[in-house]
Amino acid sequence: MKFLVKTQKGMEGVAANYIGEALPDAEVWISPMGYYGLVIVETGDENAGEVMLGIPEIERIIPVLAEVPAELERIVEIAEKVAPLIGENETFAVKTKRRGKHGFSSIDVNRELGAKVRELTGADVNLSWPDKVVQVEIIGDRAYVSVLPGEEFRKFTPDKRDARELFRKVTVVQMPYWGGYKVCRSFGEKIGRAAQAFEVKELIIAPKGKMDALELAEFIKGVRVGQESRHRIQRESYPWKVEKVPVSVWDLYQVVRDKRRDKRLLIITDPKGPTVAQVGERLARDMFHAKEVVVFIGSREGIPRGLFRFADYVIDLAPYMTFATEHGIPAALVSLWEVYEEYTGKREAKGEAVSD
Repeated sequence: MKFLVKTQKGMEGVAANYIGEALPDAEVWISPMGYYGLVIVETGDENAGEVMLGIPEIERIIPVLAEVPAELERIVEIAEKVAPLIGENETFAVKTKRRGKHGFSSIDVNRELGAKVRELTGADVNLSWPDKVVQVEIIGDRAYVSVLPGEEFRKFTPDKRDARELFRKVTVVQMPYWGGYKVCRSFGEKIGRAAQAFEVKELIIAPKGKMDALELAEFIKGVRVGQESRHRIQRESYPWKVEKVPVSVWDLYQVVRDKRRDKRLLIITDPKGPTVAQVGERLARDMFHAKEVVVFIGSREGIPRGLFRFADYVIDLAPYMTFATEHGIPAALVSLWEVYEEYTGKREAKGEAVSD
């Protein structure tokens, strides 16, 4: 039996030592072809997989169904061995991780091997929710093919409520950071990344008054860089299309005037307000029914107190604590999601509608 074992980079040697102790007969290859975080294990012990699960440094254990030269034609031939493991009424996906230089891409492998498996089995392809996953690990001049349960790859499951249900109607109003140009750009990157990560409806950068134009420009450049980096990861990781969050600039006081006039739900985060727990159910109900939820977050200093009168809620996210500027968006949105999810869960339990 052969296994491809994955660890954190730098931990492959430690894992290999423990594997050697637990499986004395095993042949262990650390960092094959110089790639860190990998260990190849070959052993006659039928319980090897269970034994290796007891080693904390090991993150994944992939039983190898077949090993062939890293040539597209040879990999496609493995479909003959894969087909008996996938039922006609099951769905499957092919996922390829390629290390090294080859005359083909990972997408080529997915397409060609997937077409052959489908021809042999009659099974349908399902990239987001497959019953089985044909995993192809290419390491230099060798390819290792496995068939794994689909649930091992499922990050998004129907038993969990989709947080985008709330965040797609949340507008974040963020006061910009000011100071040195490099600092402004650094904070802009963190804020742009956070806003994109939550896929909010819009990010409004809202100065409260006159500020240095070049500092603001650097902050906005940083927002763009942070947004781009997060969006790139989302495109690679998510099975659905992810749009970039719209970013605009608007005077803070005009945002309040406009949004208040349109009867949006306005929320300001500030230690002077009650805790989220104290107003949780009412806040969640109002967010559920709101057309748009507008969340105001300070930077270096809080939202001006004069605006508190126009807010529907002023909430304290963590009593006796203040958050760093770059933590404002994650802290606020995670807190709001927690009470929103609890509220919608209660509605669902009562048989009430959970979409408004």
